[in-house]
Amino acid sequence: MGAACAAVLALAVVPPAAEASATAPCTTWAGSVTSAGEHTFKAINATAPPSLTRSSTTAGVYGPGQVRLATHFEDYPKSGAGSTRSGYVVIGDVLYQSSYAVDGADKVEAPGPRLRRIGSGWSNFSLIEVAPYNSGAVAPRTELYGLRKDGLLFRWHLVDNGWRSTGSYPGFSAVKTMTLISKQPTYDTFLANTRGGALYTVRIPVTSPMKPVVNPVRTKTWQVFETLTATKCGNYGTLLLGIDKQTKTGHLYAVGHANGPATVIKGLGQVSTTFPAPLDFRWTPPTFQDNLNGD
Repeated sequence: MGAACAAVLALAVVPPAAEASATAPCTTWAGSVTSAGEHTFKAINATAPPSLTRSSTTAGVYGPGQVRLATHFEDYPKSGAGSTRSGYVVIGDVLYQSSYAVDGADKVEAPGPRLRRIGSGWSNFSLIEVAPYNSGAVAPRTELYGLRKDGLLFRWHLVDNGWRSTGSYPGFSAVKTMTLISKQPTYDTFLANTRGGALYTVRIPVTSPMKPVVNPVRTKTWQVFETLTATKCGNYGTLLLGIDKQTKTGHLYAVGHANGPATVIKGLGQVSTTFPAPLDFRWTPPTFQDNLNGD
């Protein structure tokens, strides 16, 4: 095993509820929106094979079949027990900011889930993700990305009065899904798989006009995954979860710092749980703790 991969497996990511110690394996938090409108949470450790250490379901978040797309969701612990949760979802043609609070038993607290309308025009999008960067050292920034079904990748920047368009770029029609692996002061990076099986990094500088830099990582076998999620692991590594919706299975990978075809990728095996929900996403700790650094 290369040094980069060893670092990935040796260090831990601190979860929202401090579920792991500094010497424990890295953990990723897989979420989903079920057909009944529930939110699920699964904590998966980067052992070989991967181990499921926690699983819970929160009912009453959405209506049945209501949500079509979702970004990652942030879980912010409250004093005492429970947490507040927030992210973005597409319902019908409309993008909303979604938030709610839960008690220590993962039950939604009054006044219940809230949906704040952002805007319409999202019927033809196949993927959304938000990239909030906040390290404390430089001015924070937040970008919203949307992949349209014709392969056009869009970006918006969060300003005081809403979202400002900062460009789009064509050429992503072969992409099946993508996940954020790095948030830096001057760029964001996604890891994307294609229907033909290739795996690429897509680095997007924050400058305008929008001009992604695409680099190949692998050339085949990655087409089986409909969902990819990434969690920081170690200083420069990534814990990557690939979900195959045909078989309802998840496979975990330790990925070293992105370096094109030389990137270290170690398969850890199939996760010991199924993924039957129609929509999957990643739970994250508060933004200032979610410092993705995979590229």
